Amino acid sequence: MLLYLHIPFCDSKCFYCSFNSYTTLHHTQKAYMQSILKQLDFELKRFEVNRYDIETLFIGGGTPSCVEASLYKPFFKKIEPFLKKDAEITTEANPNSASLKWLEKMRFLGVNRISFGVQSFNEKKLKFLGRNHTPQAAQTAIKNAHKSGFLNISLDLLYGTNLDTRDLLNEDINTSFDLPINHISAYSLTIEENTPFFKMPSVKKDDENIAFWFSENLKKRGFRQYEISNFGTYESKHNLGYWRYKDYIGIGGGAVGFMKKRRFYPHKSVEKYITDPTFTTIENLNEEDIVTEKTLLGLRSVVGVDISIFSKSQMRKIFDLITEKKIYMQKDRIYNRDFFISDEIALYILS
Repeated sequence: MLLYLHIPFCDSKCFYCSFNSYTTLHHTQKAYMQSILKQLDFELKRFEVNRYDIETLFIGGGTPSCVEASLYKPFFKKIEPFLKKDAEITTEANPNSASLKWLEKMRFLGVNRISFGVQSFNEKKLKFLGRNHTPQAAQTAIKNAHKSGFLNISLDLLYGTNLDTRDLLNEDINTSFDLPINHISAYSLTIEENTPFFKMPSVKKDDENIAFWFSENLKKRGFRQYEISNFGTYESKHNLGYWRYKDYIGIGGGAVGFMKKRRFYPHKSVEKYITDPTFTTIENLNEEDIVTEKTLLGLRSVVGVDISIFSKSQMRKIFDLITEKKIYMQKDRIYNRDFFISDEIALYILS
């Protein structure tokens, strides 16, 4: 079982960000961090969680590093009995707020993996994206994380903006590999509704080859691509858990939980969540929904898909794809050879 904790607070809102995050609600942090404890008690009972059941914990946002480490302490105390002894505990962080002191305190609480929202080491590109850190701040934060005892360090890189050239992206890659990291999440810029970039579609560079070129460069450096956007010598257990369709608890405003064909949605609004943290909207999934999701998730990662979920007509399409060398089968699971066409392959099988 997986556990996700959502922190909806941010120091600034990036121009491309569509996540449930807010820059004006920092005054509610203490109340919010008390409410997550109430929801956690509720979810532990609903999911019938036993000692050592939780394999991974991921703290995402928003910006987890803009919340004082001391405010996380009650949450960690409550969850500690349920964590496996070797549980992967990840937090996201932004370079501008992840001070050495904050990193040391989070490491002391038990966090053993950290993911930095870097996006680029190019100052002009950072300003273009609405990021509020400098290239030097990003490098310093990553080095401080290593100094604090983090062995598993990841960073996000973003490509596909109209500023990007291969020289610029090469410089981002070179700088990344000069740092003590073992994982990179590489994302193509997507234009989402209700973001500043939505009104400026020209900010995105349409180049179908850039994703392939970028991923090949990371792989040449020894980072395995284990999902369409994730590369490393270390592979996130939390990420893999989602793609393997494991149950997960979602804590916090806008977080999502999943158990046995049902999804659980708490309030998205921070104020409503604080008032009623155990409120839940339940979505019931049917068999078709589950087959679709397992196929999409499995084909975009090294997890693959168990063929027992497919109908006879779908299997005929799968054998066509195997003949065409688009996918391959191993021990009753199908695997994708090219993650960048995973959606097209899944749609062909499921249509």
